[in-house]
Amino acid sequence: MSLQETVLMQLRDLILRGEFEPGQRLAEQQLAERLGASRTPVRAALATLEQECLVQLNDTGGYLVRQFTPREVADAIAVRGHLEGMAARLVAEHGVSRRLQLDLQDCLDEGDRLLSANPLTMESYAAYAAMNDRFHALILEASGNSALQRAVALNDRLPFAPASAMLPMQSTLDKDHEWMSYAHRQHHMLFDALKAGEGTRAQALAVEHTEVAQMNMRMALERRPETEQLLPAIRLVVGR
Repeated sequence: MSLQETVLMQLRDLILRGEFEPGQRLAEQQLAERLGASRTPVRAALATLEQECLVQLNDTGGYLVRQFTPREVADAIAVRGHLEGMAARLVAEHGVSRRLQLDLQDCLDEGDRLLSANPLTMESYAAYAAMNDRFHALILEASGNSALQRAVALNDRLPFAPASAMLPMQSTLDKDHEWMSYAHRQHHMLFDALKAGEGTRAQALAVEHTEVAQMNMRMALERRPETEQLLPAIRLVVGR
């Protein structure tokens, strides 16, 4: 990994960990000193982060940490749902290979095992998130549509847009466990639709699946003080 890529990764991580206030000015020299780099890779990283919508230019040509409204986050989640819906429809229409069927079934079995415990531990929560990411990635890859894959990757650069970004944050609560179980039942239904070649149904299920993420975002905003401990980037969302 090059120095420029390292600085970009570090700066992106700092923003998403809530190390800066929404709207805070990002001074190149201070960032360079903090990251142990020169201003050149910092400047390049800020330009990339502007494209990713994590920072924005101010009137003087400097950069500020971008604020997001709840509506912007909801829109990004909705876009992911429609993109993944298209991917699911393509997979169903193309047919599910034996390898894909086995891989998706492994994900379902792992999710069933993890959710059999109540409450979830933080370790099992993290394992479920990894499984969830893999399940969604397998379907996207199997769609065979590179333009669609690029569109999802671009949308996923926005905070809270990726598949596991808005899983319930307080997983010890009974209500959150119920919602995770419901979301995983949707995984099972989507898998059945894919195997049956039901493209329209698979697409509708993938779109509906993101409603859980929408609900979780609303709950996270309502529980903001406790949510910030587990999801620091929630500080970037201003308003309700």
